Amino acid sequence: MVDGILLALAAACTVYFVIIVVYAGIGTSFAFIWLFFAALLVFLVYGKWYYSRNMIRIPGWVPVSIVTTCVAGVITMALLCFLVFLGAASPQEPGLDYVIVLGARVKEHTISDSLKKRLDRAIDYAQKNPDTYLVLSGGKGKDEPVSEAQAMYQYLVYNGVRPEQLLLEDRSASTVENIAYSKVVIERHRDKLRLEREEREKRQQGPEALFKRNGGNYLVVDDKPMEIGVLTSSFHVFRARMIAKKWGFSHVYGISAQSDPVLFVHLCVRECASIIKDRLMGNM
Repeated sequence: MVDGILLALAAACTVYFVIIVVYAGIGTSFAFIWLFFAALLVFLVYGKWYYSRNMIRIPGWVPVSIVTTCVAGVITMALLCFLVFLGAASPQEPGLDYVIVLGARVKEHTISDSLKKRLDRAIDYAQKNPDTYLVLSGGKGKDEPVSEAQAMYQYLVYNGVRPEQLLLEDRSASTVENIAYSKVVIERHRDKLRLEREEREKRQQGPEALFKRNGGNYLVVDDKPMEIGVLTSSFHVFRARMIAKKWGFSHVYGISAQSDPVLFVHLCVRECASIIKDRLMGNM
């Protein structure tokens, strides 16, 4: 019974690998993990068969260690997938101060399907929240004609988003850099807005100025906590939010764009590996 289940799962992993290659190409990132899973499952079936015939020669700690490692791996993967799914289901928070729109690959004459889905989500949010600034984050890769930020800007403006609502960050090459460089852009923009506000206040006359002056000195009023959103593909929301919190954003909300339905499971598994990597590297 157990052997049959493991072999069926191995076959399913192999079939899914073929689907990924046919659908998205052999160069799809991390696609060979499914062949690894298939080989591991077959190895477990063979190991179980071999152990049943050589129990006397094989120490008991060997099968116990293998089973414990596999169970721990399955539990870890399940927990990480749950967190990824939880991020994908994040409710949309209205009225945020800034929304960081994470870039994705730009092709020679068009944008990728993943980036289009993110931008269409950004258009919807911008129309419903005209006072929110969108930070378009993404640098220029070696095989990209323009920076991802510039391509996003052109797409959004063409589709009716006001240019003054858009801020560009065009240096980043990873999710960590997306957040780090976007933070610099946001801080500079907030400083600019603060200076403009102070200049307006100095020119104001009448009752509105009473709360600003007291004995000839300006009263400093704390700004409300800054609220930002991170808009990215659904499978990517959890990690992006955790990285943003690591970089000092205390009020962070995820905004989920649709992911490719065929590749969604693969993207979630790949994202689990990225979560582990970023956690070990101290990025989140």
